[in-house]
Amino acid sequence: MNAVYELRLVSYAYQSMPALFEIDLRVQAGQRIALLGANGSGKSTLLRLLDGLFFPASGSIMAFGQPLDQAALEHDEAAYAFRRRVGLVFQNSDVQLFNPTVFDELAFGPLQLGWDKPRITAAIEAMLDRFGIGHLRHRSPHRLSGGEKKRVALASVLIIEPEVLLLDEPCSGLDPLSQGNMVSFLHTSRERTLITATHDLAIVPDIADYCFVMRQGRLAAQGTPAAILSDRELLRDCHLTWHQQER
Repeated sequence: MNAVYELRLVSYAYQSMPALFEIDLRVQAGQRIALLGANGSGKSTLLRLLDGLFFPASGSIMAFGQPLDQAALEHDEAAYAFRRRVGLVFQNSDVQLFNPTVFDELAFGPLQLGWDKPRITAAIEAMLDRFGIGHLRHRSPHRLSGGEKKRVALASVLIIEPEVLLLDEPCSGLDPLSQGNMVSFLHTSRERTLITATHDLAIVPDIADYCFVMRQGRLAAQGTPAAILSDRELLRDCHLTWHQQER
């Protein structure tokens, strides 16, 4: 398999606050990755580096065999090619949704990529149908429920048919039905590379075939879901589970 991402000794800091330390990892095309870690472990920061929103303070990132850095994305052709291939769904949908209607939200990405009107219209109708949100087409995204916002945010990314889908805590804040629908989507989505940041261990066997575990900005472990989830000491050390003290 071809490598989608290769990270070598990647570190990142928010001003003077270190967030990632010398991350080495490789993601193959078609893999379904669970990026596991407690809050503050660095997984959201790592997703933003993979999406080209942040750039390493040190180390290097290769994406699709090419450097992923600020200099590369300053060139319109390279930026277009990368943005066409990678999509990020944020944990907080309100950060992502900013257009006046759901229809406009779905149209935004294709318009930025220069699609013609018939193609955009057909793609929007397909997404509205796929996610069962046709009745929301004229609604303001910010007046929707949490589950509806998640579906619109996901549709707004998938409409450009990215090869890589990055998701930050996709089940956060969802009711059980909406969470089940999201997990079902991730379980059956086999046509692209998926990288899902989560601390919800219950969904990992359904959404991933490989895991990277983060702890305080470092890569603590990696392996199959079965191997990672059976390592109780690792999960406790990474604050992904807890051990009740005997009284």
